[in-house]
Amino acid sequence: EGHVEHRIPGIEWSTGNLGQGLSAGCGFALSGRLAGRHAQIFVAMIDGEQTKGQVAEARRFAKKYALNNVTVIIDYNELQISGSIHKVMPQHTKALYLADGWKVLEADGHDPKALYQVLREAVHTEDTPVAILAHTKMGQGVPFMENEVTFHGKTLNAEQYRAAMEELGLKDDLDRYRKLRDGFDGEAGSGQSAIRNPQSAIVIDTGVPRTYAPEEKTDNRSAFGNALMDLGGLNCGRTDRTPIAVLDCDLGPSVKTGDFGKAFPDYFFQGGVQEHHTATLAGALSKEGIPTFFADFGVFGVDETYNQHRLNDINETNVKLVCTHVGLDVGEDGKTHQCIDYIGVMRNLYGYRIIMPADPNQTDRAVRYAAGEPGNFFIGMGRSKLPVITNEEGAPFFGGDYTFRYGKADLVRDGKDAAVISMGGMLYRAIEAGERLAEQGFSVKVLNFSCLSAPDVEAIREAANTGVVITYEDHNVYTGLGSIVAGVIAEQGLRTRFKRMGVAEYGVSGTPDALFRIYGLDVEALVEAVIEEVGRR
Repeated sequence: EGHVEHRIPGIEWSTGNLGQGLSAGCGFALSGRLAGRHAQIFVAMIDGEQTKGQVAEARRFAKKYALNNVTVIIDYNELQISGSIHKVMPQHTKALYLADGWKVLEADGHDPKALYQVLREAVHTEDTPVAILAHTKMGQGVPFMENEVTFHGKTLNAEQYRAAMEELGLKDDLDRYRKLRDGFDGEAGSGQSAIRNPQSAIVIDTGVPRTYAPEEKTDNRSAFGNALMDLGGLNCGRTDRTPIAVLDCDLGPSVKTGDFGKAFPDYFFQGGVQEHHTATLAGALSKEGIPTFFADFGVFGVDETYNQHRLNDINETNVKLVCTHVGLDVGEDGKTHQCIDYIGVMRNLYGYRIIMPADPNQTDRAVRYAAGEPGNFFIGMGRSKLPVITNEEGAPFFGGDYTFRYGKADLVRDGKDAAVISMGGMLYRAIEAGERLAEQGFSVKVLNFSCLSAPDVEAIREAANTGVVITYEDHNVYTGLGSIVAGVIAEQGLRTRFKRMGVAEYGVSGTPDALFRIYGLDVEALVEAVIEEVGRR
């Protein structure tokens, strides 16, 4: 491994991406606070990364939440890859930490006694986090390497290595390390699968699901907020349960975390407009046994923080990323806020399970399911209020004895002439299209695919048996549900007409209904598509 690897026993967090370490340190500090464990958190950093915005976000957060057991140690050698930190991008590291309310100490980074003294002072400082500027010299003790920036990431050749070992009075172990490297078998994942750090035991009571009646038209995000309240009441502040934590980025009224924040203030953390820090914080906090819900708009929780979620995924965290305001359904906010790539982006992350619930009832059950399951989840939902999905008798389809099972498609309506596969807030439109088609003599199967990381292959096979399969989604038509289903059809060698219906360009501002009409995704367009494809069969 070229960077720190969390699968090595004793290493709890893989790094490599500069600027995220302090956010992770804040997460570890918070997890200790919530679990009743006291520990000193030391974050080793370099001077060059202090210009990153996420570092400033983490500094402010640590001060706000009095994470006074956090100590930052900065290797201050004043050099980075491209040269002097004062020329590459001038920074005022000490002044910035002081401005954010931290205590700053300085020491000779090559003097163990001096380092001990400042570390001791930091540990005994109880009223603020502490930053230590450890003044060092790159390549200290090896004359040909001292203050030579080319050695920042350049390995030594054998001759240079042996000269350096001689200067430092250290044993030359190069041949032994070469043999260890040669012994690596080169297989993917070699030596990793069996290596795991101990995982914290998680005991979550997910409670009894709520059931919204057909006349209760509400939005999925409100159902999410209500489920959070239930989970908080069942698990937070109890010694026999694992608490949950909820993180927000100044969007509480919209993402529906506000009530949880008022009811459980010790388990709610307001990060302000600091999404990068909050995403990493969520990962580290969840890594230590606290299931963590991070709620945000899709464009921020998915697109803006992708790199942070990627590192969370590498670290095998336990984040429940809930993004509202996805798709053209965002409406009037326009193309900058209409997140239409949430599936395509999140499917790049191997450990995230994607859920797109179809109505408030399925949302409630999906949230509870994710809370009780280890690992990373993405739950996406639009902005609009949705009708409750019902069965053909008019009862809530996702109520009663319905149990959410990841990877299982829902057969909402059966049919033999064509199949429409949909998800999320588009499902009720697909049902309406099916009803209109029935009036014209067409029998249409309607399937709900809420689990986008594990497509139900058998359900797709049954859909293909009708001879016409149409995917219908509020997402980029090239990277979402349509692509997933197309891949299964191709790999399984299924014979069927197939059509993808989705978003083919950035949207304008307007009501959701107007936008679906403009971009060919309204009920009428789906009806026409089914008739056309059946005619071509």
